[in-house]
Amino acid sequence: MTLLLAHLSDPHIGPLPAMPFRAMANKRLTGVLNWHRARATIHSMAVLEAIIADIRRHKPDHIALTGDLVNVGYPPEFPVAARMVETLGSGTDVSVIPGNHDAYVRGSLPAMDEVFAPFMCSDGDESPRKKPLEERFPYLRVRQNVALIGVNTGVPTMPFFATGTMGQKQGEKLARLLEETGRQHLFRIVMLHHPPVTRGVKFGRGLTDARRFERILRKHGAELVLHGHNHSFSVQRIAGPRAQIPVVGVGSASAVPGTVQHLAEYNLMRIVPGSEQAVHVERRGIALDSRIVSRVGLLTL
Repeated sequence: MTLLLAHLSDPHIGPLPAMPFRAMANKRLTGVLNWHRARATIHSMAVLEAIIADIRRHKPDHIALTGDLVNVGYPPEFPVAARMVETLGSGTDVSVIPGNHDAYVRGSLPAMDEVFAPFMCSDGDESPRKKPLEERFPYLRVRQNVALIGVNTGVPTMPFFATGTMGQKQGEKLARLLEETGRQHLFRIVMLHHPPVTRGVKFGRGLTDARRFERILRKHGAELVLHGHNHSFSVQRIAGPRAQIPVVGVGSASAVPGTVQHLAEYNLMRIVPGSEQAVHVERRGIALDSRIVSRVGLLTL
């Protein structure tokens, strides 16, 4: 069966709520200054609403949202973000992965979890908040014959750094999930925020244990990896046990149309498992004249 999957990322839902100065006595201060200096003009909620409306028109079977829902990890940001995400569907319909902005400072991820736990848990977990967040990742969801595996790479970092880390425990669980779902002949999609590659990543923005991630996929395999973080569409590949594994990034879902390199978009992916596995990727985004435009490609596996 064909599964229609929408992949979006980095909506940076705003505007920032008012916050007391004591809430900015950490890395958050640089984030607030950056929002008012640049991000407030780069990210548009009207653009995000147009992207969401286009996603809804296509009625995907599932939606992957790979992080940076908010801007500085301030607890009041998350309910606002949830109201926007809920227009896409429930926790059953949408899989959410934290990004570095969601984990901006210590305490940000617990605040996110208070709101988004139903979007960040495995199938059958009816009370996800009763289990610590770190024990729930990676989570596993199966839709038709597709396994969606969510990895959390969002960790607090020093100011001016936006790195991510998977960690040893998540890596060990990821290996087990890939092995188990591989034995079930499921089409395995790994979702995370940071690009899990060692090539072409800017200093201070990569996955600190990308080599660990690559080793796991080299041994256990996967059919597709989805990420955000870089605010741009990209296709790279990681060596798998039998073939190269596509690693697909997507632009920010709220980017203001301004340059060819920085346009709001999402990926609409038709996943066709079988003897000749293929992923039909349609990039749908907002052009400089505010029209929704489409570019279609094919990933063969």
